[in-house]
Amino acid sequence: MTGVTEPTDPEDRKIITLARAARARTQAAEGAAVRDTDGRTYAATSVALPTLQLSAVQVAVAMAVSSGAPGLEAVAVIGPETLADTDRTAIADLGGSAVVVWLIDPAGVHSARVAP
Repeated sequence: MTGVTEPTDPEDRKIITLARAARARTQAAEGAAVRDTDGRTYAATSVALPTLQLSAVQVAVAMAVSSGAPGLEAVAVIGPETLADTDRTAIADLGGSAVVVWLIDPAGVHSARVAP
């Protein structure tokens, strides 16, 4: 982790807002949004079905991949205190190691900016 910091890029603030809204809308445990290298955004929540368990990051990355995203620029995650290894792997699979990842706690406090 690189510590707590506020995003200054308006596009990063946008995906944080999208992740927060997705989580609030569905009352899910997690919300996430990703921005691909073409500037498109994808917002998702965690999935908790009896036969399917996915994190919000996994769903958002899958949405980007299924839409033909060539890579990722940034990710915002609302809810978890740390980024799960499976989420790090999914981000790195599509985005590499230079993706900006924002972790935000449920109260909306920017808890960390991390590297996948």
